[in-house]
Amino acid sequence: MSSTMVLAGEEIKLGQNTIVDIPLPDLYMQTSLSMPVHVIRGRRDGPTIFVSAAVHGDEINGVEIIRRLVKSKSLKGLRGTLIAIPVVNVYGFLNQSRYLPDRRDLNRCFPGSEEGSLAARLADSFMKEVVSKCTHGIDLHTAAIHRDNLPQIRADLSNVEVESMAQAFDAPVVVNSSLIQGSLRFAAEEYDVPVIVYEAGEALRFNEMSIRAGVKGVIGVMRHIGMLSPSRTKKRKHDPFVARSSAWVRSPQSGIFRMMVPMGASVNKGDLLGMVAAPYGKGESETEVLATSSGIVIGRTNIPLVNEGEALFHIARFNKPDEVADSVIAFHSDLDPATDTAAPEEVPII
Repeated sequence: MSSTMVLAGEEIKLGQNTIVDIPLPDLYMQTSLSMPVHVIRGRRDGPTIFVSAAVHGDEINGVEIIRRLVKSKSLKGLRGTLIAIPVVNVYGFLNQSRYLPDRRDLNRCFPGSEEGSLAARLADSFMKEVVSKCTHGIDLHTAAIHRDNLPQIRADLSNVEVESMAQAFDAPVVVNSSLIQGSLRFAAEEYDVPVIVYEAGEALRFNEMSIRAGVKGVIGVMRHIGMLSPSRTKKRKHDPFVARSSAWVRSPQSGIFRMMVPMGASVNKGDLLGMVAAPYGKGESETEVLATSSGIVIGRTNIPLVNEGEALFHIARFNKPDEVADSVIAFHSDLDPATDTAAPEEVPII
C-alpha cells in the first residue's frame, strides 16, 4: 500500500480520514453533482476494501450500514484502507428509483465507458476511481421494490477468496451465484478484485435487523482479511449454510394472494405456501400455491395483488432445510431489536 493514495485528484495519506467528491455529469438544470466517497486510511499497511451501496438508487439499507460502519469503534487500529461509498447511483437515489434517469440498470453497465451513456460514464468513473485501487469489495443490496430478502450473501464460490469472504460475513445463508456480465462483480474480477454481494430487506425501507447484520458482516470480512484485529467474542458454532441453487415460485393465476409461510421458513416440495383468489369471489375457488422444491424461503413479494406468472417466493435449495431454518431463527434472535434488553440509547453501535 502506497503511503499516498490519489482519488479524484486528491491525495490521501496514511492515517487520514476524509470525504472525497468524485465529479459526475451535471443534472439537466446544470446543478453540479458528485459521488461522495468516505476514505479511512490506517497508519499501517494492509488491504484496501471498498464497501458500496445504492448501486440501485432505491436500495437504501446499505446507506445506513455504511453510515454506522464509518462511525464504528471497531475501526480503531485499522490496517489498510476502507473506501466507503454510501450512494453509488446518485441519480437514482435522488429520484428514489432503482434506475438512472434513462431507465438503465447501473448494475448491468459495468465496467462502463468514458463516452457511453450516463450509466456507462458513472460505471467507468467508479471502476477507475474506486475499484482499481482496491484489493477486495463488498456491494450492499436489498430486494427490488415491494419485495423482501432474507439476509444472505451472493457469491461466486468457484473463487476461493470470494468463498472465504462469504463465509466470514456470517450471514445465515450463502447463495452460489455466477457472475453476470455487466455487473459490478463481473467487472471487478477483471481487476482481480474479489467481491461479495450482501442482500437483505426491501427497497426504500430500513430494516434494523438487516442493517445490524450488515455492519457486523462487513466488520467480520475486514477481520478475516487482516484489516482489523480478531474478535474477542466467542466464535460461531457453525459455518453459514451454502445453497448451490435457488428458484422462484410463481403465481398460478391472477388475483389476491394470501401468504401462509414466513421469511426463513423451511418448506418441502409440494407444501402449501399460500392461496390466490379472485377479488370478487366469482369463478373457481381459491388456487393453491405450492412449493416447487424443498428449501428455505429467502425472498418474497410484499404485495398481495398478483398477476399470473408473477414471482411470489424465492426458495434456496438445501439438503437439510430444517437445520438451516433453525440457524435463521437463531440469527434473527441475536440481531432482532425486539430482543434488546438495554434502553435504545444504550444499544451500542458495532
